Amino acid sequence: LNEEPHGRGLIHPTDQAELTEAELNEEFTRILTANNPHAPQNIARYSFKERSFKPIIVDQMAVHFVLESNLLHKDSDEARRLMAKEQEAGEEDRPDSVASKADKKELKVTNQFNFSERASQTLNNPLREKKKFPCRILDHSSLQWEIYDAYQEELQKQEKNKEKQKAAPSKKDEEKNKNMVQTETQSDDISKVGKAAKILERMVSQNTYDDIAQDFKYFEDASDDFRGQKGTLLPLWKFRYDKAKGLSVTALCWNKKYQDLFAVGMGSYDFLKQGQGMLIVYSLKNPAFPEYVYSTASGVLCLDIHKQRSYLVAIGFYDGSVAVYNLKEKGQEPVYKSTPKTGQHTDPVWQVRWQDDDIDNYHNFYSVSSDGRVVSWTLFKHELVFTDIITLPLHACGTSLDFHKQTDFLFLVGTEEGKIHKCSKLYSTKYLETYCAHSLSIYAVKWNHFHPEVFISCSSDWTIVVWDHLINTPMLIFDLKDPVADVAWSPYSSTVFAAVTTDGTVHVFDLSVNKYEPICQQPVVPKKKTKLTHIEFNPIYPIVIVGDDRGFVTSLKLSPNLRKKPKVRLLTSC
Repeated sequence: LNEEPHGRGLIHPTDQAELTEAELNEEFTRILTANNPHAPQNIARYSFKERSFKPIIVDQMAVHFVLESNLLHKDSDEARRLMAKEQEAGEEDRPDSVASKADKKELKVTNQFNFSERASQTLNNPLREKKKFPCRILDHSSLQWEIYDAYQEELQKQEKNKEKQKAAPSKKDEEKNKNMVQTETQSDDISKVGKAAKILERMVSQNTYDDIAQDFKYFEDASDDFRGQKGTLLPLWKFRYDKAKGLSVTALCWNKKYQDLFAVGMGSYDFLKQGQGMLIVYSLKNPAFPEYVYSTASGVLCLDIHKQRSYLVAIGFYDGSVAVYNLKEKGQEPVYKSTPKTGQHTDPVWQVRWQDDDIDNYHNFYSVSSDGRVVSWTLFKHELVFTDIITLPLHACGTSLDFHKQTDFLFLVGTEEGKIHKCSKLYSTKYLETYCAHSLSIYAVKWNHFHPEVFISCSSDWTIVVWDHLINTPMLIFDLKDPVADVAWSPYSSTVFAAVTTDGTVHVFDLSVNKYEPICQQPVVPKKKTKLTHIEFNPIYPIVIVGDDRGFVTSLKLSPNLRKKPKVRLLTSC
């Protein structure tokens, strides 16, 4: 035991037991079985067939080591070649030669109790140094539609590359390409001078209508000093598009950002003569020709321009669809349009109103139709997503809609039966209040810009009614002796409003001056030939625009008596 094989001594543990020779030579029998001692033996599952628990037979095989063998069959070709090489070798090289037997030493049998293998005492190799690479954090959403859009763009790029590779340019094609390049350069040259040409056109137009421009800017009717509290309307420009002949003005809306621009909806109120419509945008700087013209497949009945994003125009059509036009985009097609699959109305749409962006910053607007539905439309990706806000009772057709100026969830709905419903976005099956306002169809209902509790309505029953929404009975009723087509509050006074009747007359009221009669009552179109349809106040200029059923839009300047601002009352302490 004290021998030192290979020049290294054996190390004995201090607590090693000392055995006698007889104990060292004693044999212990070990029995190997096919059972895996680590396999569970107590697994049982219930058998529904035998209605009892049965033990589960567990796989007992355990693989500890796998090594591919390098043995060859003696009858194989490779084994025969190896044996032939060994025979060719000399006897000195053979393992059974005399020289090899002389040099061969007997192998010492190791003791299984105190044997320590050399490899177990070696040190582990040190780990390599890890290189530090720069890190970068990227945040991006990978939603399903974004992945789909990315794949679609990649497919389009691949298809374009394939088409370019397939199309080998010939001499004729090269000549065509040269001609195309020339036409493109010509169009580019035209686009470069387009802005200058537009400015020049406006200058020529202002020179042509210089007398009207002077009246618009400087003229003040001196006769108001002799009229008492009465006032007059001075006709200014008259707008008409030649290709819109035969269509009526069905909607008017001023641009809140660019106050010289206004949009006109063209269609027809004669339901037996329905056809195409138009969206036309005019500017006071050029009354001779519109700034934008869009042709529509169905007649336009209502429109509204977004307050912040003035290039977005929402439109309601006679066929029940709604659409959104982007004035920045080229082409005649809308950027969004409803379809029967996406909640399109089944009857004409009479009113659309933009609302503030929702929680997710998506643009949205509301519409009301003769089918009795008030619908919210959200501009989501490349489609309009609809949500039914409220449904009117049977035989109640919605004709007008307006939202409260301060409480955005509160809105009014006028109906064809003459009732006005005060509704909330928070309640889809219940009205907050119902006002028995008129005996015939309501044409317009609008909240006051300054007083949060007051709204106004007009109807074909010849009356205009002023309401306090906290009181179920009207505060003031005005009978104009003709159907009232539209009414509008002024943007500069809470007591001034204007209305148009079908006999071609504009009526202007100031409740702080006279609560019984209008302070201006002036016909602006021939009584028997033309009917007025809509009226709108300009946001900052003292003018109104009036539309009629012959496609004309007339601008009128208010005299000083019609645009008096209320006095500012200062609160003083007693």
